[in-house]
Amino acid sequence: MIYFDQAATSIPMLPAVIDEMVHTMEHIGANPGRGTHALGVQASDIVLRTRSKACDVFGVQHVNQCLFFSSATVSLNQAILGYPWEEGDHVIVSTMEHNAVRRPLEVAKQRYNINITYIHWTGNKEEFVAQIKQHITPHTKMIALTHASNVTGDILPVEEICKGVSETKEITTLVDASQTIGHISIDMTKSNIDMLAFPGHKGLRGPKGIGMLLVNKEIELSPIHFGGSGGQALSTSPPIEWPQRFETGTMNVPAIAGLYASLCNMEKHMKENVSRETKLVTNIQAALEKIDNIVVYGPSIHDQRVPVVAFNIKDVDSEEVALILDAHYDIAVRAGLHCNALGHETLHTTDQGVIRASINATNVEEEVQTFIQAVQEIAASYKQLD
Repeated sequence: MIYFDQAATSIPMLPAVIDEMVHTMEHIGANPGRGTHALGVQASDIVLRTRSKACDVFGVQHVNQCLFFSSATVSLNQAILGYPWEEGDHVIVSTMEHNAVRRPLEVAKQRYNINITYIHWTGNKEEFVAQIKQHITPHTKMIALTHASNVTGDILPVEEICKGVSETKEITTLVDASQTIGHISIDMTKSNIDMLAFPGHKGLRGPKGIGMLLVNKEIELSPIHFGGSGGQALSTSPPIEWPQRFETGTMNVPAIAGLYASLCNMEKHMKENVSRETKLVTNIQAALEKIDNIVVYGPSIHDQRVPVVAFNIKDVDSEEVALILDAHYDIAVRAGLHCNALGHETLHTTDQGVIRASINATNVEEEVQTFIQAVQEIAASYKQLD
């Protein structure tokens, strides 16, 4: 199979990731922070080294503020629903946000009576930055943005926005880096990003079931999960100390070990992967734009992007085209609304959805050419039906 759904979950996983996870499951297997025996200490060491690696890679000032959760979605829920909101507080977001940001914000709106402003994304970065600045009020407490659209691959001017509000300490910046981690280098301190969430299983080519929330600012977050934390067992309240305050229950040590290998690989191969993937996705878009009845969405081939391209064949339902690609050509893509209703409202594709092809470092030029030929044939067959 040609797998062009890497923006959802990367396949294949890095061999080093598998090795780390298998070693952990076969030889360690104990709970970190739950015992002083040798295996428990080894498990704790795996957690700490991964936390420290994330701290170094992403420019976080305090290692204890690198938090593990089961996914980027849970990390974003913690950042948003654990934030110290007060009635009347104001949040600014884009219209390209995944439901992992939009839904917890709407819950916070109901719970705390906060106000949300959605800034329309048109692809014009200067206009977008100006609109955000224009909508900042004395009540604005957070700007929450996706770093890159999971639908189109557009990269939003997150760094410029975060640096622009860095002097306003009352405003917290939250970045959903689910689509950029593993493709674009991020230094939270240099970019003035206060909170950053990402998963292990996309651009990092790591395991599912693990994500992180990195916090680079003093924020009085409240935990959204409660239970055992490995200490202070007599107290009915969660610990005050980070990270134990947030990481309740048994940690997914094999996935954390795999994430460590992913982060090490990212450090080593970042520049090489970005260059190669950008070339391949540019070739896909350039070819699609030459096919009759194809509509391509998102950035131009000259703009910086993550390796994602979104398109439709005239007014054909996107799910139908994806089914044909799968059944007749053995090509896997993602079609539909991509858990991003706001993004599709922005693109005016809510009824049709879009076909999304996404690649990573394991995909090759021969697969790109096969994919383009398949889309040409499908588009031609629908044209004959006109």
